[in-house]
Amino acid sequence: PRQPAKMLWYDRPRYVYLEFCVEDSRDVKVIIEDQRLVFSCKNADGVEFYNEINLYARVNSKDSQEKRSDRSITCFMRKWKEKVAWPRITKENIKPAWLSVDFDNWRDWEGDEEVERAMVEQYAEV
Repeated sequence: PRQPAKMLWYDRPRYVYLEFCVEDSRDVKVIIEDQRLVFSCKNADGVEFYNEINLYARVNSKDSQEKRSDRSITCFMRKWKEKVAWPRITKENIKPAWLSVDFDNWRDWEGDEEVERAMVEQYAEV
């Protein structure tokens, strides 16, 4: 029997990040399409994990990738429309039990953009 992997996500101006929390994963498969992500793997005990997510908005599947570590698999997907905030990761306005916001990495963009602008202006003055 398959079960969904616990997943954290956070939003940035250019990318959306997803982290599937599966330790010692193997047979990892990640399919990133323009409007959908499919994730599957097994853990060391042979438990099968499967998540399918219809994405809130379109991503550039060609400029998206995943990175596996011992503790998780992180996907970063390039947004089709940059600097447009995603209020949620799923197209449907529902929150599955396995899905959480990664508050450790969530930031308010306003500050980011102001810091960026201040740095650009500072360099322009030199």
